[in-house]
Amino acid sequence: MDKILDNIDLNSKAPFDEPDRQYYFMAKCREYVAAKKKELNRPLFFNIKTFGCQMNAKDSEKLTGILEAIGYEQAENEIPDFVLYNTCTVRENANLKVYGNLGNIKKLKKKNPEMIIALCGCMMQEKEVVDKIKKSYSFVDLIFGTHNIFKLAELMYEILTNKKKVYEIFDKNDLVVENLPSVRKYSFKCGVNIMYGCDNFCTYCIVPYVRGREKSRKKEHIIAEIENLVKNGVVEVMLLGQNVNSYGKGLDEKIDFATLLTEIEKIEGLERIRFMTPHPKDFSDDLIRVMKNSKKICKHVHLPLQSGSSRILTAMNRHYSKEDYLNLVDKIRNEIPDVGLTTDIIVGFPGETDEDFLDTLDVVSKVKFDSAYTFIYSKRTGTPAAKMENQVPEDVIKERFDRLLKEVQSGSAYRNKLKEGTTERVLIEEVNSQDKSLCSGRLSNNSIVHFKCNKDMIGKFVDVRLDEAKGFYYYGTIISNDEAVR
Repeated sequence: MDKILDNIDLNSKAPFDEPDRQYYFMAKCREYVAAKKKELNRPLFFNIKTFGCQMNAKDSEKLTGILEAIGYEQAENEIPDFVLYNTCTVRENANLKVYGNLGNIKKLKKKNPEMIIALCGCMMQEKEVVDKIKKSYSFVDLIFGTHNIFKLAELMYEILTNKKKVYEIFDKNDLVVENLPSVRKYSFKCGVNIMYGCDNFCTYCIVPYVRGREKSRKKEHIIAEIENLVKNGVVEVMLLGQNVNSYGKGLDEKIDFATLLTEIEKIEGLERIRFMTPHPKDFSDDLIRVMKNSKKICKHVHLPLQSGSSRILTAMNRHYSKEDYLNLVDKIRNEIPDVGLTTDIIVGFPGETDEDFLDTLDVVSKVKFDSAYTFIYSKRTGTPAAKMENQVPEDVIKERFDRLLKEVQSGSAYRNKLKEGTTERVLIEEVNSQDKSLCSGRLSNNSIVHFKCNKDMIGKFVDVRLDEAKGFYYYGTIISNDEAVR
């Protein structure tokens, strides 16, 4: 990236085509930042706080790459010169966290008046949110949305040179800008966007309104990105999309998700392939076949249930029934017996009766998920569900939520117990946050295991005996040359 920026004529006009236009503004910002660093006789620091899903995390890696390309340094323990919150709005609690953080950052800005505070992401696509920020948090300097993440350098140049606030939110953007800089959180694994947006319009979900309609990346761009990642030490990729099963829609080439996976598997040096998130209504027999026969695709499927009631699923606009879901689970497990199944479940959707909730408990009891993300329904303004009658009382939701959690935990304990005592291949990911003497790694089926190891082994594959199942995770022992290392 430095070579690209070094060769840009800063006295020329900005190019029109992307990504050349953004390279130009990165170079212009880099010139400004270099002069500012010289004036202050210190580095300029930035901090990005990411809320929400893995798509947001991937966006933050790109934003980090742009900021580092223009000369900012990432530092958690310094008063930052640039603060960016990459926001989520899937649930109300995510919005409240952002407002709380803004209240705290205002105090820091008093210590560094030239600090630039920026907000981007899904929350910024809601007009009422932006209006509130302009009114109640007027110290925010930059607001942009999900469709113009790639324009960070251009927007920053406007702020740095004109010293004015910038608010730019696109209603939609059909442009997929490739080859922007990116800084990975992990050296050995990485998320890779294969598509953006969602066309499903589940009645509770704000995502299609803030992320836009589905658009897929070209296969050759995805392959080239992964090949480059592998050359730089990545052994595992997570293919990302709001609904990866829809991959291929809108492309000139006739291709589906199962075919894309087959092509990615051919990449030499790539050890593991994961994906997030498929939709049950689109989970094809071809995809199951490809997973079954693959040596690289992880034996894990995150299959959002949301509700076990066919009536509620219809109200949610999910396009499958309780029976459809259970049949799909049986099909997946029959073909891939050692698969790990995880899910999302919403409690308290408008109109949910005791009978509806018992249907959900019934599915959880029958499937016995390896783990589940359980959520209390969050009313999102602008979605059809927000206007539905028969909103469920909070005390009823809480009682149901507690019962669901117990059932999920019971199923997870049962599934994890099945592997106790076996030896599994594990990718060591990090030092355990609770016990620094332990490392934590992940099995193919996405289960986590904690065990003693040297931290210089992070990013390596090892064989680990699963000594003790503890609900959602294991304690284990590395097996090396037939010798246990504790």
